[in-house]
Amino acid sequence: MRLGLVIDLDVCVGCHACAIACKQWNASGTTGPLSDYQPYGAEPSGVWFNRIRHFEVGEYPHNKTINFPMSCMHCEDAACVTVCPTGASYKRAEDGIVLVDQDKCMGCNYCSWACPYGARELDRASGTMKKCTLCVDRIYDETIPIEERQPACVLTCPAHARMFGDFDDPDSAVSRAVREREGYQLLPELGYNPTNHYLPPRKAPPIPTENLGQPGFKERLKTFANKLVKR
Repeated sequence: MRLGLVIDLDVCVGCHACAIACKQWNASGTTGPLSDYQPYGAEPSGVWFNRIRHFEVGEYPHNKTINFPMSCMHCEDAACVTVCPTGASYKRAEDGIVLVDQDKCMGCNYCSWACPYGARELDRASGTMKKCTLCVDRIYDETIPIEERQPACVLTCPAHARMFGDFDDPDSAVSRAVREREGYQLLPELGYNPTNHYLPPRKAPPIPTENLGQPGFKERLKTFANKLVKR
């Protein structure tokens, strides 16, 4: 089994609900509290597993804002696991989830430097590295209704831009979406084979701009009136 996420960039509206839900769910449990630094100060910061980048692509009038959620990709050949000197970073054989053993982590930052996706965060309060767990403490919790055994970010997304499932199953929703929408991995040339995939934005027809410079009815009426009135 190889669990991961598919994120549809065509419908993600960049509302940050996934990041907030992730922060809320992971504020306790597997990795412990996610620290906030100066939350009410001039430069608030903190530990987040999920962050959303915003990019403007294309030239007007064919430009578009792309909202790009970023979190751990749960790579098959994870560099963060390879470089960890204490064995704190590890990949689970049963489902492919990459985790950090908080009791072994010494906060050396090697994994953070090795990760090309910027997915790891050093919690300065605990001195340990933290990252997305795919809500491992939720998806296997049998006290939770089976339809809710999904990562918090998937459950909360109001645009349904996120899907969660098993990429080893060719009939799973995530496998079908990647196959049908030409989903892609981020930075595949690095060879880490990230599990998470992105679905590209659909191509929208161009907005006609030929008549944008033409005067409207009000302007045409004013021009006509000015020709009649002698001042």
